[in-house]
Amino acid sequence: MSGPFPHIEPYESGMLDGGDGHQVYWECCGNPAGKPALFLHGGPGSGCSAGQRRFFDPHLYSAMLLDQRGSGRSRPLANELDADLNSNTTAHLIADIEALREMHDVKRWVILGLSWGTTLGLAYAQAYPHRVNAMVLGFVTTTSRREVRWITEEVGRIFPQEWDRFVTAVPEHLRRLRLVDAYATMLADPDPIIRDNAAREWCAWEEAHISLTPGHISDPRYEDPQFRLRFARLVTHYWRHAAFLEEDQLIRDAAKLNGIPGVLIHGRYDVSGPLATAWQLSQRWTTSRLRILDDAGHGGGKDFMPLVLGALKEFAEP
Repeated sequence: MSGPFPHIEPYESGMLDGGDGHQVYWECCGNPAGKPALFLHGGPGSGCSAGQRRFFDPHLYSAMLLDQRGSGRSRPLANELDADLNSNTTAHLIADIEALREMHDVKRWVILGLSWGTTLGLAYAQAYPHRVNAMVLGFVTTTSRREVRWITEEVGRIFPQEWDRFVTAVPEHLRRLRLVDAYATMLADPDPIIRDNAAREWCAWEEAHISLTPGHISDPRYEDPQFRLRFARLVTHYWRHAAFLEEDQLIRDAAKLNGIPGVLIHGRYDVSGPLATAWQLSQRWTTSRLRILDDAGHGGGKDFMPLVLGALKEFAEP
């Protein structure tokens, strides 16, 4: 999903040495003297796109986008079988964000996060609340064990045919495992055919459970075998570990954000991440506002973009 401002090129970009062999791609766009902002992409593993620069008014913001470890233009990529995922955790991503903030001498910034980017944004803000001016979070998730169980197992009641295919693709000897663990195991198999089949089936399930968005269009990136393997490996890695957080940690500690203005934007038809999570968060984060999209699922909706742009315009003010 990309914003409505004209396409722009970064005025600066580079690679952050994150340690453990990771090189993290970052770019800055807009007005170098503008209000600092940070964009956190979804997935995990989707990487950033040029279109996502367009969320930010290039006159008002100096916006940083980064490809989180293992994705996009960062290296090594998670689709490489020897990529070490042990050094790819939420704590590592938060450390990368802090290193970039210090590198660019940013005192505080506005955070825009979408989907998985909301989990990462919340985790970062709760760790460093004094570094956050405001937050705009779309399609809210906290990647709790409860949410992962829902999205990989329980939502199958809504898509029984697709879920049956998703389950049947798991070989008999792995069916004693949780589905997310079984798929993570297949995605790390030495046999490239097993890895590719697992990635294909995982992404087919992703397409199924987000399909309730009115006017849903299939993601063409899933046609790329390297992208779908990278994406599926990172998603299962983070989901099987519940984002490497304590259960319900982000809801439990939401009061740490009180005083930080926030806008939560969520679709009523979002079966991938039911509205209850955004609601619970809004009740504990007292300086946030929840905006419910009555025409949207996990993405889209005619009011989504105006709400994002309105919030970013409001938060750009001194």
